[in-house]
Amino acid sequence: MGSSMEEKVVAVIMVGGPTKGTRFRPLSLNIPKPLFPIAGQPMVHHPISACKRIPNLAQIYLVGFYEEREFALYVSAISNELKVPVRYLREDKPHGSAGGLYHFRNLIMEDSPSHIFLLNCDVCCSFPLPEMLEAHRGYGGIGTLLVIKGSPESASQFGELVADPVTNELLHYTEKPETFVSDRINCGVYVFTPEIFNAIGDVSTQRKDRATLKRVSSFEALQPATRIPTDFVRLDQDILSPLAGKKQLYTYETMDFWEQIKSPGMSLRCSGLYLSQFRLTSPQLLASGDGTSIAIVIGDVYIHPSAKVHPTAKIGPNVSISANARVGPGVRLMSCIILDDVEIMENAVVTNAIVGWKSSIGRWSRVQAEGVYNTKLGVTILGDSVSVEDEVVVTSSIVLPNKTLNVSVQDEIIL
Repeated sequence: MGSSMEEKVVAVIMVGGPTKGTRFRPLSLNIPKPLFPIAGQPMVHHPISACKRIPNLAQIYLVGFYEEREFALYVSAISNELKVPVRYLREDKPHGSAGGLYHFRNLIMEDSPSHIFLLNCDVCCSFPLPEMLEAHRGYGGIGTLLVIKGSPESASQFGELVADPVTNELLHYTEKPETFVSDRINCGVYVFTPEIFNAIGDVSTQRKDRATLKRVSSFEALQPATRIPTDFVRLDQDILSPLAGKKQLYTYETMDFWEQIKSPGMSLRCSGLYLSQFRLTSPQLLASGDGTSIAIVIGDVYIHPSAKVHPTAKIGPNVSISANARVGPGVRLMSCIILDDVEIMENAVVTNAIVGWKSSIGRWSRVQAEGVYNTKLGVTILGDSVSVEDEVVVTSSIVLPNKTLNVSVQDEIIL
C-alpha cells in the first residue's frame, strides 16, 4: 500500500480543434468550444477540477489543435487556482484519440507516472476518477473504461460494450453499431498504465509494415491518398476493440449522470446537471435570494459576482449568469445561459435559451423555445451582440452575431 501512495498520476484531456466545433456554432465562432461557459465555468474546467481529486496528481495536459494563444490565459489562471501544473500541447495535425496521446508520450512520461487518465473535454459527468483508479488497480489490466447504462435507443449513437458481470472485464467493444449490442456505453473517460503506449505503437508499426509490403499499381499511385496515416490511431476501433476479451481492459460503471456536449442545446442541459451537482460539491457557487435585497432564486442558479440582478427579478431553475450581465426589474429567467455583458431589460422573459455575449433583450420581450435539448431548434440561441428590440418574441430560433430583431420570429435561422 505504501508504494501506491508514492506513485504519480498524470491526466490528459483531449480538447479537439476548430474543425471539431462546427456543431457548436454560432457559439464557437467567438470562443473555442472547450472554453464555452457551462454552469458558470469553462467546459474544460469541469474535468480539470475533477482531476484535482486524483491522489498524487503530478500534471494535467490539454491536447488539441487550437492555437496555443487561445488557451494561454486560461491555462495560466487554472494552474494558479488549482495549484496543479496544467499545460497545453498543440498537435501539428489530428492524430486520433489514441494517436494524440502517443504523439506526446515522452512529455507525458516525464514524471514517470504509474497511471495516465485520458478524458474527453465534451463529456459531462460526475467524473468518479479516484474510484476508477482504485478499481483499476484491483483489476490488474492496462486500462479501465468508465461506462454507464443507457437506453437501447440512444446506446447505438455511442460505443457499445459487453463486460463480464462478475470480473468487469471488457469482452466486446464496437463503435456506433448498426444493430443492438448492449445497453452499456463508453463514457469517454479512461485510466491506463503506461503499457498503453506499447499497444498504440504496435498499431502504427503494423500499419507501416502493411504499407511497405503492399504493392501499389500504377493506377493506384495516381489516386488521392485515402488510407489512414500510420500515426493516426483511434482509441475505440484500433485499441479497445482488438484488446477486448484478452484480460487487458476492464470497466467501471457509474450510476450518476452522463451526457456528451455536442450541441449548444446539450450545453444548456449539462449546465443544469453541473449546477445540481454543485449542491453536493460546491454549494458556495450557488446563488440564493428571497426578493428582498436580492432577486428571488428558485432551484440551482449561478450568478457571477460582477453581474447586476434587480431584486424584483425571478431567477431559476437552471440559470447561469456570467460576468457583467445586467438583469432589469421584473425579468423572469428559466433554464438559460446568459453570457458576459448581456443586458436584459424590464419584464423580459428568457427560457430555454442561450444569450450570447454583449446581446440585449428589450422591454417585455420573450426569448424562448420548447426545450428539447437534442434537437436543432429545441433551444433558442442568440449569437454575439444580437439586439432584440422591445416587445419582440423570439421562439425556437438561432440568430447569428450582430443582428437586430424588431419583429417576432419562430423556428427560423437568422443568418
